[in-house]
Amino acid sequence: MNDNFDTVAAISTPVGSGGIAIVRMSGNSSVDVLKKVFVPVGNKKVSQIKSHTVTYGHIVDDGKIVDEVLVVVMFAPKTYTREDVVEINCHGGVRVANSVLSALIKNGADMALPGEFTKRAFINGRIDLSQAEAVIDLINAKTELSKRASINRLEGRLSKKIREIREEILTMTAHIEVNIDYPEHDNEDITFNMIFNKTNLLIKSIDKLIDTADIGRIIKEGVKTVIAGKPNVGKSSLLNCLIDEDRAIVTDIPGTTRDVLEEHINIAGIPLNIVDTAGIRDTNDVIEKIGVEKSKEYAKLADFIFLVIDGSQYLEREDFEILKLVHENQKKAIVILNKCDLEQKADINEIYNYVVKDYVISVSAKNNFGLDILFDKVKSLFFCGEIDIDDEAVISNERNKASLLNARKSLLNVIETINDGMPQDFISMDLLDAYGFLGEIIGEKVDEDVIDKIFSEFCLGK
Repeated sequence: MNDNFDTVAAISTPVGSGGIAIVRMSGNSSVDVLKKVFVPVGNKKVSQIKSHTVTYGHIVDDGKIVDEVLVVVMFAPKTYTREDVVEINCHGGVRVANSVLSALIKNGADMALPGEFTKRAFINGRIDLSQAEAVIDLINAKTELSKRASINRLEGRLSKKIREIREEILTMTAHIEVNIDYPEHDNEDITFNMIFNKTNLLIKSIDKLIDTADIGRIIKEGVKTVIAGKPNVGKSSLLNCLIDEDRAIVTDIPGTTRDVLEEHINIAGIPLNIVDTAGIRDTNDVIEKIGVEKSKEYAKLADFIFLVIDGSQYLEREDFEILKLVHENQKKAIVILNKCDLEQKADINEIYNYVVKDYVISVSAKNNFGLDILFDKVKSLFFCGEIDIDDEAVISNERNKASLLNARKSLLNVIETINDGMPQDFISMDLLDAYGFLGEIIGEKVDEDVIDKIFSEFCLGK
C-alpha cells in the first residue's frame, strides 16, 4: 500500500434521483474523517465499528443532520484499493449526495480524480493494468458479450497468459546468460535449437492473442455499420425496423435523407453503430450532393455495410457503383433485396459477381419480413465460433494490440538472429525487448503518461 496517498472521496453512483447514492472514501485517514461527520445510532463509536460491517447513523455537518445513512468501514488490505475504505449509503438525489460529499471534503478528504480508486488498486498491486482497463470496459458494456469479455479480463485471464509467455522468455534469457558466463559447458547447437523452437511456439501464442483483437474491438466499441444504397430503396425503412421506431423520415420522394442518421443497436450480442446515409445518385441539388459524398466516404470507412437494393426494380448504374465499392474495398457486407412483397425484377445473378451468395437476402422492411434471417447472417458474418469469449483471453484495445505486435517483431528478430548465426547476446537483447513489450500490457513497463491517460477515461467514483 502506498502511504503517501491522501484520502480522497467521490460519489460512486450515477448523477440523478434514485433510492440510494454511495459516497466512497479511500486512504489512511478515511476513518478519521468519518469520525468527524458520522454519528452512529446508540452508544457505539466509530472506532468500535468492525471491518466489513454495516452501521446505521447520521451524517452531521456543523451540528446539523445532513442525512440518515448506512456506513460500511473496510480496513486495508482487504479492500478494492488495498487502503482503508469507507462507503456511505445515503438517500439518492444530487442534493443529498453532494451534501454528504461536501461534509467529507470539509473535514479532511480531497476530491477524487476520475478513475482514482481503480488507479490506486493498480498502484497498490491489487490488479494489473489490463484488469484496470477491464473495469472501465465492464462499466461501459452495452451487450452481454461485452460484459462477459470484460469479466474474463478482470478475472485475469489475459494477464495470466501474458505472464506465462513472459516467464518462458525469462527462462530462455537466463539459459543464454548462463551459457555466456560459462561457455565451456555450452553446446551452441542445442541452445540455438531450443531457443528457436520455443520462440516459434511463443510467436504462435502471441498470434492467437492478436487474432482476438478485431472481435475484441467489435465487442467493446461496436461495428461501424453503414446502410447504403441509391435513393428510395428503403434504407430509412430498414433503419426504422432495426431500431423499432420511426427515427428516419420515410417518403416516396427520392433524396429525402440528405444527411446521416446514427443509431446504436444490438444484434445477437453484436453492437452495431449504424449510419443511415443519403441515397447515392447523380444530383444537381447542392445540399443533396454533399450528402451523397458523405455517404461514399462513410461506406469506405465502415467495418460493415447493409447494401439495400430495391428488388422490385431492375438494377441500375448506382446499384452497380455501390456493389463495386463493396467488392473493391473488400468490405463485409450483406446485400438486402428490399420490397420482396412486390414482383422481383432485380437480376440476382449479377449481384453474385460482387458479393458472396450466402449474404444476399430478401426482406420487406415495410412488412418486417426477413429480419430474423438478416440477424442470423449478421451473427454468422462476425462470429464463426473460432473464439470462445468465456474460455479464451481476448484483447480489446489498440494499446494491447500494439504491444503484442512489437513483442512479436522482437521474437521474429530472435529467429532471424539464430538463422544468421549471430552471437547469443543479440538473442538475449531481442528476448528482453519482447519481455518489456509484453510488460506494457499488464503495467510492469509503461510510461506514467499512459497510465494517467487510461485512468482519465474513467468516471468519478470508480
